[in-house]
Order: sequence, then structure tokens, then C-alpha cells
Amino acid sequence: MKIALKVTPGARKNEILGWEDDYPRVGRVLKLKIAAPPIDGKANKEIESFLAKTLGVPKSAVSIAIGASGRIKLADIPDDADLRRLL
Repeated sequence: MKIALKVTPGARKNEILGWEDDYPRVGRVLKLKIAAPPIDGKANKEIESFLAKTLGVPKSAVSIAIGASGRIKLADIPDDADLRRLL
């Protein structure tokens, strides 16, 4: 399944801020703060790792599908992932 993300890189720590409804052009997004800087794909790798750990799935099961260089991203996660773990 795909999930829309709004990411703030370079934060003090990785954390999930919650869901934001009616984000322009995307709809509902999950807001994240990521500690890694947005340099050379470090933040994207950290997003994948953080989501995988939070969802309890392998790192290889999570990937950034769209938006690698922007703040709004579309991530692929396993269909059987329990999204309640993201709250």
C-alpha cells in the first residue's frame, strides 16, 4: 500500500507527529520529523528505516516511491502493515 508523508528533515530526533487531513493535492498525510539531513538521500534512508522499525517489518519492505527530493513523499509499505502502530 502507499502512504503519503510530509517530512521535516534535520530534526533533533525521529518522531511521528500524526495525521494531517486535507493537505493540498495529496489529501491525508502522515507528518514525520527525521533526524538525518536532506543530503545525499540520508533522510530518505532514515525514513525507510524508521517506518520499517515502527511497523515491525523488514527495512527492504519499505521504500520511497515518489518525492525523493521533496518534503511530500509517497512511501510503499506492506499491505498487511498495521497502520495503528504509526499513531
